[in-house]
Amino acid sequence: MGKSVLLFLVVVLMGANVALFHYGRERGAVTGVEVAATPVVSVAQTQAPPSRMTTPDAPAPTPARAAVSVPTAPPLAVAAPFAAGDVPLMVPVQGITVAQLHDTFSDARAQGRVHEAIDIMAPRGTPVLAVADGTVEKLFTSVPGGLTIYQFEPGGRYAYYYAHLDRYADGLQEKQAIRRGEVIGYVGSTGNADPSAPHLHFAIFELGPERQWWKGTALNPYPVFTRPQ
Repeated sequence: MGKSVLLFLVVVLMGANVALFHYGRERGAVTGVEVAATPVVSVAQTQAPPSRMTTPDAPAPTPARAAVSVPTAPPLAVAAPFAAGDVPLMVPVQGITVAQLHDTFSDARAQGRVHEAIDIMAPRGTPVLAVADGTVEKLFTSVPGGLTIYQFEPGGRYAYYYAHLDRYADGLQEKQAIRRGEVIGYVGSTGNADPSAPHLHFAIFELGPERQWWKGTALNPYPVFTRPQ
């Protein structure tokens, strides 16, 4: 009796195992679950490495722009640029005295400009005189200045500018040496001057080390003419 019971229990257990095996096979087929073990992957393998590839057509990143400070324009020079021992400049229009000059250096002009010169009124054709010894650096015709002369003084530090001339003195040439008081042109109204008010536009420029006739720092001629002699 005891052996029969044990044999019966063995048969029951074997049947149960077979049933469980078939149940698991059918369950996997229905759900589509892969029974094989899934390999373990580390976090370092799943994270994509940072890209170092650059696109040729893509513009380079624009660097942050530093704040740019805009310098303000320097104040106009008004002091006489010459030392007390220098030979004073002579009034560049024949027959005009120092007492007849007017300081128009800071007068406003069109388009927000400042005059940066003095105007010496005189009849058309009045001789224009060299204010000092020097060299004719440039004979130039411009829209605003008309017929002009740029004279360099011998030291090369200053340029003297004569504008609105009616004509040059006969034979005047660039690089020509001229003497103080020599006639170099005649008063007119060429350029943007009023034809009914002929005058000489006279300016002084302090030159840079390049000594460029078209570029310099404007200085007020009026104190130069009116300072004590």
